[in-house]
Amino acid sequence: MNIQINGRSVDLSDKETTIADLLESYRIRNKIAVVERNKEIIHKADYENTKLSHGDTLEIIHFVGGG
Repeated sequence: MNIQINGRSVDLSDKETTIADLLESYRIRNKIAVVERNKEIIHKADYENTKLSHGDTLEIIHFVGGG
């Protein structure tokens, strides 16, 4: 399966993958991430149930603390 993440083409395994799975694989905590899928903001409560499909376009914004 091929999707776009922040403008880059990414190949994922063909198994069902959710937004939560994807964030975990990139080691991004969903508490600090905002995900837009196909121009629609996905609510954090839906990350576990939102399955990715071939051709999806994602924008992932995550916040990093510092000082």
